[in-house]
Amino acid sequence: MLSATATEIIRATLPAVGAAIDDITTLFYRKMFAAHPELERDLFNRGNQNQGGQQKALAGAIAAFAALQLEPDQERVDLILSRIANKHASLGVEPAQYQIVHKHLFEAIAEVLGDAVTAEVAAAWDELYWLMAETLISMEAGLYRSAGVEAGDVWRKVVVRERRQESADAVSFVLTSLDGAPLPSFSPGQYLSVGVHLEDGARQIRQYSLSSAPSSGDWRITVKRVDAHPLPDGAIAPAGEVSNFLYRNVFEGDVLDVTTPFGDLVLQDDDAPLLLISAGIGCTPMMGMLSHLADTADPRSISVIHADRAPASHAHRAELAELVDRLPLAVMHRWYEDLGARRPENGLREGRADLAEITIAEGTHVYLCGPLPFMLGMREALLGKGVAAQNIHYEVFGPDSWAAAPA
Repeated sequence: MLSATATEIIRATLPAVGAAIDDITTLFYRKMFAAHPELERDLFNRGNQNQGGQQKALAGAIAAFAALQLEPDQERVDLILSRIANKHASLGVEPAQYQIVHKHLFEAIAEVLGDAVTAEVAAAWDELYWLMAETLISMEAGLYRSAGVEAGDVWRKVVVRERRQESADAVSFVLTSLDGAPLPSFSPGQYLSVGVHLEDGARQIRQYSLSSAPSSGDWRITVKRVDAHPLPDGAIAPAGEVSNFLYRNVFEGDVLDVTTPFGDLVLQDDDAPLLLISAGIGCTPMMGMLSHLADTADPRSISVIHADRAPASHAHRAELAELVDRLPLAVMHRWYEDLGARRPENGLREGRADLAEITIAEGTHVYLCGPLPFMLGMREALLGKGVAAQNIHYEVFGPDSWAAAPA
């Protein structure tokens, strides 16, 4: 908890810092990478840096955490920090790296805000930073302990036992240990990191949801290649560095560097009804959950909603239908923007996903994964149908801008 003095200074200065936070985080990354180029080359996602996504996510997290010290909401604080801690653990972040971040972040604050950063203001924001950092360090230590590894020691080598085409632009890889022993278990919905060495010598890391059930003893991930494509603002999003490398270069018998599974999008330990909503490659954590639910013959009411561009684009399309059929009280609804020659039928519609005619039982836990605009739209619709905000769980592929969205 912040001291009373720091709280009042944060309250007074948050509007100014918030107005400049994008400039601060952009300068922070520039300073840190100039001093530690290995972090940009081997740890951070260069694509997110180039597009500004990581800067916006960091700015949102800092501003949200600061605001939540003024109007305390522990549940929301826990949500924001749990997501960050799991991502950090999956990257192997160590406590000493928080000192590096502190140095360059506060240099950026001082440079952007100038004389407004008095000794008292600097001390208050320093207290806020270390409150956030030490909470994350503690949470990450707990994650490492639960995984049975030392802090940061999360990497292992696995071999690709099977590569399978799941759609026109997605493949799955079944991963096994080098010695044939079962890989560590995981909770359905979690992800692991994959690190690849690219042609320019950089080691780039990306997270991929586990799309299989824990009972298999192996790990399966599904990777969608990403071509350069236009964005709504007219900019061009670059092709995916790691996804395209994996899609084009990795086959049976190849060895990959991956981490222990982490992630907090996991099924709640109760018997509440479930609603699993996904779009595009966001189906992957749902496949892991559904595989587990089918393997355990889960008797609860389960609704599955998936949206995609076309049936040919839908990774795991046939497998999804098989899993739903195995669950006695599960129903599936699919929307495709282009059905081609197919006709709409029961549970199959053309257009964009719409919850208007979907009945949601009281107390339902909802799990969301897909493009951020899709998830935010679904969240608004769910809240409009009376679903409690705390019952809406999500996974973001890439920088988490959801954290800064209004509660």
